[in-house]
Amino acid sequence: MPLTMNREVFITCAVTGSGLTQDRSEHVPRSPAEIAASAIEAARAGAAIVHCHVRDPETGAPAHDPALFREVTERIRDSDTDVVLNLTAGMGGDLVFGGTEAPLPLDAEATDMRGASDRLAHVALCRPEICTLDCGTMNFAEADYVMTNTPGMLRAMGAMMTELGVRPEIEAFDTGHLWFAKELAQKGVLDAPALVQLCMGVPWGAPNDLGTFLAMVAAIPDEWTWSAFSLGRDQMAYVAASVLAGGNVRVGLEDNLMLDRGVLATNAQLVDRAVGIIERMGARVIGPAAVRDRLALTKRAPA
Repeated sequence: MPLTMNREVFITCAVTGSGLTQDRSEHVPRSPAEIAASAIEAARAGAAIVHCHVRDPETGAPAHDPALFREVTERIRDSDTDVVLNLTAGMGGDLVFGGTEAPLPLDAEATDMRGASDRLAHVALCRPEICTLDCGTMNFAEADYVMTNTPGMLRAMGAMMTELGVRPEIEAFDTGHLWFAKELAQKGVLDAPALVQLCMGVPWGAPNDLGTFLAMVAAIPDEWTWSAFSLGRDQMAYVAASVLAGGNVRVGLEDNLMLDRGVLATNAQLVDRAVGIIERMGARVIGPAAVRDRLALTKRAPA
């Protein structure tokens, strides 16, 4: 497959995520005010898109509360910094079994399974320009945890996103997720051309080797727009790999806490480093207005 380098690159900053990183770095934002401030700093450093989860302001644990999302989005919108808003819709599909000898009943405390409307309540309330659609089910790191997104659930959520006028960002953790995303587009559930995020190196999805990465890239329709990321120390390597393969990039504390060995990063520092890599490759970093034009995004007031 010939490589065609992307010369006009946008950066997404994944600001905080839902991983248990809140006590591993003082820079992982918890409260809506902290998340919004970190997103604004990332935008000022060069991120055109900010991808936001929310957390319990006291404990830092991942949260669903639409009011927390509303506060984050209002703080960002009320700032003097323009950026495209991308909210997660990945929460509410956590299935945790009871163990290898007694998988049932499920671990009721850890399992979090919600209906499509509930999973998108904050999206309907906040009206971001983009929200994520995790386009498949997979074993996800922990021994008895399955990230669950059934075909029926994805069809329902995709249709709701389209009806709301919010652009789905297809999160593809493996090749089958891209296969199903193309099915959703062919059936008209998602508008084409679609937006894809390749999620590399997440246990136990697609490994972050270049052979698998290029196979994922080759499976994306030519007219679709895509980005990619990998985790930890491979985050910046995938900035270069994605641009070289024709894509856009994602960095941020959701995926990597370190700037250098032993040096904790901020979101703005990670974005700034990505900008440097992109520009030294001879490409240009584009801003939110250009992204809206490319992806046909519409800024809307919250409901």
